[in-house]
Amino acid sequence: MFGAQPQAEAVLVEAHTPDGAQPVGFALFFHNFSTFLAKPGLYLEDLFVEPAWRGHGLGKALLRHLAALAVERGCGRFEWSVLDWNTPSIEFYKAMGADVMPDWRICRVTGDALARLGTPD
Repeated sequence: MFGAQPQAEAVLVEAHTPDGAQPVGFALFFHNFSTFLAKPGLYLEDLFVEPAWRGHGLGKALLRHLAALAVERGCGRFEWSVLDWNTPSIEFYKAMGADVMPDWRICRVTGDALARLGTPD
């Protein structure tokens, strides 16, 4: 988001109130690459809308904006992860046309395990 080579981008949603504009939601995303498609992809890292502003179409608007951006940038797909217990979000994403892929699992290495993996034998 900052510097000569930004690693991520963000879209901010503001509500205009009598007190002025206030941020009420955001989407944080970055590009990845699909070897299956041989094209770049767009990965949504975080989508958030303040609870008081949910149900007003802001999440939908953010997803539509990012989908349009992915198409504009020649991406072959737009994807993100969701926790399996987050059924309201899963239903929301399905309603937006997303496929929830049951055959895939996220693999992650962090902290000491990352340091060990990155250390030559």
